[in-house]
Amino acid sequence: MASTSSFDVTTGVDMMEVNNAVDQATKELTQRYDFKGLIVGIELNEKEKKIILTAPDEYKLTAVWDVLQSKMVKRKVPLANMKLGTIESAASSTVRQPVELQQGLTSDMAREVVKYLKEHKLKKVQSSIQGDSVRISSPDKDSLQEAIALLRQHDFGCELKFENFRSN
Repeated sequence: MASTSSFDVTTGVDMMEVNNAVDQATKELTQRYDFKGLIVGIELNEKEKKIILTAPDEYKLTAVWDVLQSKMVKRKVPLANMKLGTIESAASSTVRQPVELQQGLTSDMAREVVKYLKEHKLKKVQSSIQGDSVRISSPDKDSLQEAIALLRQHDFGCELKFENFRSN
């Protein structure tokens, strides 16, 4: 029987790096002259995988978002895995905006990955959805490399990770 190789396709952010980036951005906000005496903040909720941005108006909120993005980029956190929510009014005449952190593929994204691979008709490549990831297997390692190359060139709305490489 021929041996098969496989890997998992998933997505996510390193929460430790996100935490560090939020801390750095908060520190920068407290030191910036244009934010002195204003109610601005970045709050990380790790359980809900959400960041809440707070500022006095939408213009300042955009500036807070820019500071946070720059810190995330320096820490190599994929910005594609951060989804901005709608701006809402908050207490003390401030506005806030939630930022969702994408951890794992949604069922729609997983189906899109499987569909995309089937559309390209790669020989001997099998794909199956396993919770928040997609397992791709093939007896031919070159076919797996071809699948990775195909998936990298398509935009799925988040940064894909290829992990858990196995040979049976």
